[in-house]
Amino acid sequence: MPELPVLRGPGGRPLRVAHLTTVDMSLALLLGRELQADVETGLETFALSAPGPFASDVEKTGATHVPVPGLTRSWQPRQDLRAARELVSVLKGLRLDVLHTHNPKTGVIGRLAGRAAGVPVIVNTCHGLWAGPGDPWRRQAMVLGAEALAAQASHAELYQNAADRHRLRRFVSPRRSRVVGNGIDLERFRPDPAGQERVRAELGIGSAELVVGAIGRRVQEKGIAEFVAAARALGERARFLWIGPEDPDKPDALAEEDPAVRWVPARSDMPGVYSALDVFVLPSYREGFSRSGMEAAACGLPMVLSDIRGCREVGDHERHLLLVPPRDADALTGAIARLLDDAALRARLGAAAGERARAEFDQVGIAAESLRTYAAVARRRGLGWAEQ
Repeated sequence: MPELPVLRGPGGRPLRVAHLTTVDMSLALLLGRELQADVETGLETFALSAPGPFASDVEKTGATHVPVPGLTRSWQPRQDLRAARELVSVLKGLRLDVLHTHNPKTGVIGRLAGRAAGVPVIVNTCHGLWAGPGDPWRRQAMVLGAEALAAQASHAELYQNAADRHRLRRFVSPRRSRVVGNGIDLERFRPDPAGQERVRAELGIGSAELVVGAIGRRVQEKGIAEFVAAARALGERARFLWIGPEDPDKPDALAEEDPAVRWVPARSDMPGVYSALDVFVLPSYREGFSRSGMEAAACGLPMVLSDIRGCREVGDHERHLLLVPPRDADALTGAIARLLDDAALRARLGAAAGERARAEFDQVGIAAESLRTYAAVARRRGLGWAEQ
């Protein structure tokens, strides 16, 4: 396990650090191990988001969840202005040493609010730019403009992939930006034979049946149309499952459930769910650094992922996984069929993916990079912190 630096303020006082996301699900599922790591090093750790059903899971990490009711996932200028004012008030009340922002919307609002509240150290993690080169130029201009503006309010910018850092290179100085990758809780995500048996029994899947699964929100940008096309073509050879929550607030939310796929609601026993699959598929159009891909890799699954930034970082084509062009149903179907036909290939890719996950995807390492970034900013700004 990577070693975590221990930071203290002037006189040895505990530092007060907050992580900000739009919804509490992101805090619990995406940042849970990082929150826990902050607590383990003695930081007074706060987790800010809109209130929701995951707040109790957030507090199990040892962090204190602070609700910011005005935050919403969709962009609504008037509501967002009210949320920004509310956030400034919350931040002033917490008397933070560090504000670490995440997610596209709270990354923008949070950096500006943090500067307005006078937080000494503001760090942002870009989990994936919310517009790609193929998007309409107006959307790209809006996204890059918002990121460029917000980046001027932070003291350090962290990126999960090199492509996003490169796109923003004109707006963010190299000396205050770096690529840190992404990570997961490797103590949790590992092959789970007992969970495999339990999940298959619950879903009525026989031990000899092959199962192809995708995990993610039910929105079209996750590649649902291509996954359904593959299920229609290969449905007699394997069971096809999509596991994940509905997301009705998104404009590309799934309109109807195709019978070629079994639609399974979001579950909390994810290591068992991954272990119940024979092939993992992520045909997404956009990823920052695919968490589900890392989790599947850690559980030793052979994978078919879109050949996009955010998925390519999970592994190399033909070595750890198979990559296919996004939005290409025929290529996706062919790659899945290849894995269904070749048990030895499935075993080789799954084993290689598992080894890479254990070597590269430890979220404790990401937490350590964050802590080192806080310390570097504090030194640069002469804040008088001690690093142990």
